[in-house]
Amino acid sequence: EYKTAATLESFFLFLRDSVQLDVESPAVTSCKKCITSLGVLCHSVCRTRWFDHDDPTGNGDYEVLSDLLTMYPREICPQSDGDKVVHLSVGALFSVSCSYDATYGFACVNADQGSRSCEDYRVRFTCPEEFCQEQCRTRWMNSDTPSEEGDVESILQLMKTFPGQACKNPVSIEAKTTRGISAAHTGDTYLSYDVTFGFACINKKQKSKQCEDYQVILTCPSDFCQGKFSCR
Repeated sequence: EYKTAATLESFFLFLRDSVQLDVESPAVTSCKKCITSLGVLCHSVCRTRWFDHDDPTGNGDYEVLSDLLTMYPREICPQSDGDKVVHLSVGALFSVSCSYDATYGFACVNADQGSRSCEDYRVRFTCPEEFCQEQCRTRWMNSDTPSEEGDVESILQLMKTFPGQACKNPVSIEAKTTRGISAAHTGDTYLSYDVTFGFACINKKQKSKQCEDYQVILTCPSDFCQGKFSCR
C-alpha cells in the first residue's frame, strides 16, 4: 500500500521505466494523475513511441538510429538527448550482452550471448523538449526533375529555387515521391538523406537504374516560421 507521495512517485517511475507498460497506458496515466493530485511535480519528458524495425536473425537484433530515421521521419529526433531505452521485461538486460547509445542505436549480437539468442527488442528516444512542441514545417518542395544521373533535392538548391521558403539549417527532412509514396517504401537506395546536404538518389545505385521523382519537406527552427508559416 502506497501511503506517501514520495513512494507513489517511485512506484510510477518503476512502472514507467521497468515494466512493459507505456507511459500513456490507462494504468500508468491514472497513477500519474493520482501522484499529481497529491502535490508531486510530474516532470514532462519528450519521448517517442516504441519502435521495432528489425526482427532477430542469425546475427542478432539491431535497432539502428540511421535506419529508424529513414523509416520513421519526423517521429524521431536526429540527435537524441540521452540514451535510448530498451523496452523489455524487468531485469532482462542483466542477462544479455548488448550495446546501445544515443548515436548508433541498439545492437544485440547472437555470438556474444553464449548458448542463447537475442530477443526481439524495441527502442524509444528521449529527445530535446522542443522536439515535442509545435513544429515549423515548410510545404512540399520539388526543385529537381529526374535526369540521367538521378534526382537531387539539396538544401542549397531548395533555397535557390524557393527563396525564403527553405531554411538553411533544418531540424529534419522527409522525402516522398510525387505519387505520394514515402522514400522509406520505394526500395530505392539513397546517396544522401539528411539535414546537412538534403536528399539525393543516384540512378546507377538502383536495381531498376532509375530513381523516382521525389519531393521533400523540411522541419525548421521555430524562429524561421515567424511571419512566414504556421507552426503545427
